[in-house]
Amino acid sequence: MPKLILLPAVDVSNGLAVRLTRGQLDSETTHGDPLDVAREFRDLGAEWLHLVDLDAAFDRGDNMDVIRRVVGELSGSMAIQLSGGIRDEVSLNRALAVGARRVNLGTSALSNPDWEESVIAEHGDRVVVGLDVRGSTLAPRGTADVSGNVFDAVDRLDAAGCSRYVVTDVDTDGAMSGPNLELLGDVAHRTTAPVVASGGIATLDDIAAIRELVGVGVEGAILGKALYAGAFTLTDALAVANGA
Repeated sequence: MPKLILLPAVDVSNGLAVRLTRGQLDSETTHGDPLDVAREFRDLGAEWLHLVDLDAAFDRGDNMDVIRRVVGELSGSMAIQLSGGIRDEVSLNRALAVGARRVNLGTSALSNPDWEESVIAEHGDRVVVGLDVRGSTLAPRGTADVSGNVFDAVDRLDAAGCSRYVVTDVDTDGAMSGPNLELLGDVAHRTTAPVVASGGIATLDDIAAIRELVGVGVEGAILGKALYAGAFTLTDALAVANGA
């Protein structure tokens, strides 16, 4: 079985690395300089980094100076997936210009399907689509402008040629309550595009369980709060993801 790709996350707010519980701003804990955190992940063997501008995601400013500093130093030694507030032409062009390997269109971009489909057609696998989900309903954080069924969205985006999805169960994100394996499997079975899991990972067993879905199209998993809380080390997580 191929390995599960792990993407340790660095979420940036007010210039600092932070973590949220269930995406709620009042649950924020801080973890220092984002570049220092990202360097540590790289040095421990991470090949990918999930870098998030939380302030841009919640439309309360941005951290582009910090984002540029992280990408500028580390993009030569690890691949970076950039996320946070990428929902229109201005934010997309700014994100692409930073130089990350991939940029993640926010779920709120689904409110403009014609634009989103044109972006997918133009930029191919440099663009992935984030799907924030509660149950089977789209539930983007930071906006109430998008709703609808996640599987209907996947069908439409597949027809447009979407290269990859980041699927987040918003009720598990940052809660360390276990990943929503049923949701991940259902989305992976619905599409031929790879799926990246996000939310809920609390134990090494959770990583092993997601790895069992590699065969149906779950390509990777984003690691967040469990790493920062010391539930396991990135070294051990990578070993499990690699099948050791």
